[in-house]
Amino acid sequence: MLIRFIVENTFSFGEKKEFTTICSNNHIKTLKHHKYNFDGLNLLKLSSIYGANGAGKSNLIKALALFQDFVVNQKMTYTLKQSAFKFNPKSTPQSLAIEFIEQDTPFYYGIEFIGDIILSEELYISGLGNKDDKLIFHRTTDKDKNIEMIFLDEFENDEKSQILKSVLIDDKLIKHNETALKILANRENRFLQDIKKAYNWFEFTLQIITPDSRPTALAHTIETDEKFGRYVEDIICSLNLGISSLKTEKIDIHEFFGKDNPDDLERILELIDLSPSNAVGARKEMKGAETIFIKEGDKVWAKTLKLEHKGKTSKKLLFELDEESDGTIRLLDFVPAFYELINHNGVFLIDEIERSIHPLLIKELVRKFSLDENTKGQLIFTTHESNLLDQEIFRQDEIWFVEKDSSGSTDLYSLSDFKEHKTIDIQKGYLNGRYGSVPFLGNLKDLNWHNYDTENQSEI
Repeated sequence: MLIRFIVENTFSFGEKKEFTTICSNNHIKTLKHHKYNFDGLNLLKLSSIYGANGAGKSNLIKALALFQDFVVNQKMTYTLKQSAFKFNPKSTPQSLAIEFIEQDTPFYYGIEFIGDIILSEELYISGLGNKDDKLIFHRTTDKDKNIEMIFLDEFENDEKSQILKSVLIDDKLIKHNETALKILANRENRFLQDIKKAYNWFEFTLQIITPDSRPTALAHTIETDEKFGRYVEDIICSLNLGISSLKTEKIDIHEFFGKDNPDDLERILELIDLSPSNAVGARKEMKGAETIFIKEGDKVWAKTLKLEHKGKTSKKLLFELDEESDGTIRLLDFVPAFYELINHNGVFLIDEIERSIHPLLIKELVRKFSLDENTKGQLIFTTHESNLLDQEIFRQDEIWFVEKDSSGSTDLYSLSDFKEHKTIDIQKGYLNGRYGSVPFLGNLKDLNWHNYDTENQSEI
């Protein structure tokens, strides 16, 4: 579960801002099943984030995606180094911090950095505001790139653990431009087992879907996981898209490449041998249809997802994904996410959830998740779709807004701050500007675009 995310001086967030899934109003009587209780703390299962174009709503997810990438891949990427809020002085540190629950353990993890130097990194077992946080480790880097680390008392008082600490620092396994979390998670030390849990949240529990994201190995999973396959087919076929079933086309890899592509065949076979999962995915151009090459026993197969359509004469034909609409492809992107949200404690963040999908369709999908009382995960998304602003689907503390302030920095606030009545039409209020976070169109209305020469685009 995600509890809260704090961002400062990153992308369009100049001042420190906090997004939280903590239930802010226990007096809300509707949608009681939206509250997941952990040790007395109520966390919400849904969050939607609204804002005008350029206001910064996608930057919240983008900042968390960079944070995840920094932890999992360790390196201070070029993108992360260029992510500082541009209106602040270059000497201003950036900070990212997150509080979350993994395997029934609450954690607080944060980093502060400037340029390619991590000034500080810290991991605590969170007391959730009810008791003191417990230090797991804290590292600092000085201006000369020297690193110091402090660990929990049990580690510091153990002789063997002190040898590990010396190796980490003296042999420079911990570097000034890399997070320590992954390195420590891979150490076999009985005092550092909680670090492995925390790292697993970033690598496995947190899932971020951007407009360009595509699920991997979908054709293989549909074929081999009967329950998942039925779920995907039931969802897609129920949406009146003209699809009657989903099929995994399975071809021997030698037949797939034929005699004219020996180099491609050899390259894929080599990659499969190097892969821990004995599988390699390859995407076509166009809409990103994927073929998964996977070794099963002594044979290697090429698996591709096909969608079956039925015509007027009940004739059935298989269609490539490249032949389907953008909306159908986007729905296939979401299906694994909703399956995980129902069955597991995953945290899914989706940027622009409504892209390419009809408003009524996306509303029905979100409504189904909202009203399901047996879900386990959290769904957080950005959107422009005001049709989703419905108090039968969302609690007021599950709706967030962003807008730019006079300094060019993104402000972030919840609908619950307005203390609206549960019967009010919040969609109408939002479109009328009651909560801010909408485009200001006055300048466009006053623009006389007939005063421009259409040939050379210069003003007359």
